Amino acid sequence: MKVSTYKLLAGFLFLFFFYHCQACPHYKFVVKEAPYTRLCSSKNILTVNGQFPGPTLYVNKGDTIVVDVYNRGNYNITIHWHGVKQPRNPWSDGPEYITQCPIQPGAKFRQKIIFTTEEGTLWWHAHSTWLRATVHGALIVYPKMGTSYPFPKPDVEIPIILGEWWQEDITQVYLDLERYGGLGVASDAYLINGQPGDLYPCSKPETLRLKIKRGLTYLLRIVNAILIDGLFFAIANHTITVVGSDAGYLKPFNRTFICISPGQTVDVLLEANQSPNHYYMAASVYTTVLPGSYNNSTTTAIVEYNGNYTPSSPPVFPYLPEYNDTEASVNFTASLRSLADKEYPIDVPMEINTHLFYTISLGSPCKNNSCPAGEQLRFIASVNNVSFLNPSIDILQAYYCCIQGVYGTNLPDFPQLFFDFTADYLPTEWEIPQLGTEVRVLDYNSTVELVFQATNLVKGSDHAMHLHGHSFYVVGLGLGNFDKDKDPLTYNLVDPPLQNTIHVPRDGWMAIRFKANNPGVWHMHCHIDRHMVWGMGTAFIVKDGEPPEAKMLPPPPDMPPC
Repeated sequence: MKVSTYKLLAGFLFLFFFYHCQACPHYKFVVKEAPYTRLCSSKNILTVNGQFPGPTLYVNKGDTIVVDVYNRGNYNITIHWHGVKQPRNPWSDGPEYITQCPIQPGAKFRQKIIFTTEEGTLWWHAHSTWLRATVHGALIVYPKMGTSYPFPKPDVEIPIILGEWWQEDITQVYLDLERYGGLGVASDAYLINGQPGDLYPCSKPETLRLKIKRGLTYLLRIVNAILIDGLFFAIANHTITVVGSDAGYLKPFNRTFICISPGQTVDVLLEANQSPNHYYMAASVYTTVLPGSYNNSTTTAIVEYNGNYTPSSPPVFPYLPEYNDTEASVNFTASLRSLADKEYPIDVPMEINTHLFYTISLGSPCKNNSCPAGEQLRFIASVNNVSFLNPSIDILQAYYCCIQGVYGTNLPDFPQLFFDFTADYLPTEWEIPQLGTEVRVLDYNSTVELVFQATNLVKGSDHAMHLHGHSFYVVGLGLGNFDKDKDPLTYNLVDPPLQNTIHVPRDGWMAIRFKANNPGVWHMHCHIDRHMVWGMGTAFIVKDGEPPEAKMLPPPPDMPPC
């Protein structure tokens, strides 16, 4: 392929900056197995630097860091920097076969992580198979030096990572799901900062204990690192103040519990204003799937006030909604509002030139008992009736090098058929989607409105939709079918929240807007990982703009080979 003078010059400048960024903090991630004991038994799990959860990284708004990832494990792996927009640099974004081929065992890949407008709590995680079950950690983006929060500075900050634990080997769980296509094996425990809590067997001594002092304010940076489920989270007898989500500040509002989707982050302030005692911090599942196919246990930590007193035994337990309380979940999401003030302005696209309407559905390929015995409960997932297939080389490489036959650009902007998407009974012939690696190409700086419509094909479900390379404004949501004439009249265009992951309710819809101002290839998928395995995903290719600063950077020299 003929290489332009621009690409040669850009490549030189990129390499110079990449390898000679002396001011950039450098981190070393060694992916390796380590022994851990949970729920009365021990096993090896994949970790970063032997830690579970992995190391927390701390940066300031606008920083650039370099992370050297050494794969000393037994599996191919990639690392994704969830919520970091990575301007013009999709090469370090991380999703396997979308922007890179995996880092093979024994290999190394240097990733440059470029922060811009993000400020708050994000996280990083593996983006290969289900390895993120144990390969993940928090990513804290402080305000720029010399500035502070839009709320009184808390006395203490504490990352809270909500995770889960399988007694089985997680790779085998993934392989079984991929092979048989069913709901898969539910996890055996939920975790708070790596610990199940004292409601699980053999777990009481290691239960996380947060020692707090009356009169102080604590900023809890909460990450939902769980593969499958949303969670309700609460602290007994305490009202928490929600102040941020997905590295964006919010108008503060008080709640006795929150609902947090897989992949989402929520920042809350906890005021230590109760009588000295021991109080449970607890999280339990929010889901709309069939009973028996999810983990219905509760993870706990203990919030302990300091001082001399006789604590309650057991500690005081908080109220958590029922596992399928969709109203509670939707009401929480609807409460999110950006600050939208002089110090933290917003830029909601008002003139839309690209309208997209994506049905997100579960289906089944087993029409007329066509699947083999043992696979009759196989599921498949789709976006506008196209179930995404990973290619054999990454889409970004194919796009950059003009390699034909790797992906198509025929993802429909609208479903081929409009019907009552949330009806209780729908024709079975609509349950079988097409298979393909189809993406949507966007012009640089195009303004996009995308409506997600959840359907009730096969089985209605919630979806946690995540977009790489961009944040988006959530301008509307509701239950039932989206009404193109009435629902846009109710959009919040004044102070919508800026998110990178959002919960689309079962039998409901969500409208988002964003400007496609980041050239490159960017994954969009459901962060409920079994939905992603079944094919609920696609990618946006954002074309280069005209000026040099609107063009994608060239690849680094150590991109992992396919």
